[in-house]
Amino acid sequence: MELNEILKKRRSIRKYAKGSGITPDLIKECIAAAMEAPSWKNTETARYHAVMSPDKISEIREKCFGTWNYQCTENIQALVVATFVKNISGYQKDGTPDNELENGWGIYDAGLQNSVFILKAAECGADSLVMGIRNADAIREILGIPENEIILSVIALGERSETPERPHRKAVDDIVKFY
Repeated sequence: MELNEILKKRRSIRKYAKGSGITPDLIKECIAAAMEAPSWKNTETARYHAVMSPDKISEIREKCFGTWNYQCTENIQALVVATFVKNISGYQKDGTPDNELENGWGIYDAGLQNSVFILKAAECGADSLVMGIRNADAIREILGIPENEIILSVIALGERSETPERPHRKAVDDIVKFY
């Protein structure tokens, strides 16, 4: 499948069917693809915490999501918590920031990796929803995520039960300026 086809096919899915297509190997394949994304000075600070146990998925859904994300993740097969190691990407070896963005570069790098992750998942036939509204402290406690990792998002994986329409996108000419 060509990249443009994947970009136009992939959707943020909010209704999942019961299924069993998500495997540890599929998640590893998505992470391996994500690791090919660029990162600041090749620091590769993104980390992934894959949750496949139905009991852990239920616990996270109940304790860490609000009503909307709880409803949107019924029947999911996996949750992948995306984090990055703070104070490395965008910093000198002595700990001084390279510019005003500081840990913003870690967020940027992890975002690049997450984008590749969900596109690879789509290529492999998996559907996803990237969620930023979550209780990071509760997730950290449930999964034992180290304090030096900043939790960015949670990616739900599963099989869609319906295909939402493609949302309107702005025209390229509306968002570009050439100099």
